[in-house]
Amino acid sequence: MIVVDTNIIAYLYLPTELTGPAERLLEYDSEWAVPLLWRSEFRNVLALYLRKGLLSLTDAVRIQDEAEALLKDLEYMSNSGDVLRLVNCSACSAYDCEFIALAQSQRVKLVTMDRKIIAEFSDTAISLEDVLK
Repeated sequence: MIVVDTNIIAYLYLPTELTGPAERLLEYDSEWAVPLLWRSEFRNVLALYLRKGLLSLTDAVRIQDEAEALLKDLEYMSNSGDVLRLVNCSACSAYDCEFIALAQSQRVKLVTMDRKIIAEFSDTAISLEDVLK
């Protein structure tokens, strides 16, 4: 099991230069855990693609459904105290700290491409590139 942030999920479902690496990560470890927050964040990514005309509504709904199916039974409620303690000792947002808190509670790594998170929590967060080395 690994924790992934919303951007890793977006790379898997939306065509970017990191889609291939995200697919390889899924092959490497298919058990992706996430805090419940991911749903809203991912819907916001899809909303941006909708507004830019890069996705149809039908495709956006299909992608959201596929992502929810992939992460079924791997969504967790973050502990608010843990999140706030992480916020207090870092410059990361509460949103980012939800992913860190989950990774720490599950004793696994958070895979992200967010350099700030990796710098602040190098013991927990690892880049997509480094996982695939």
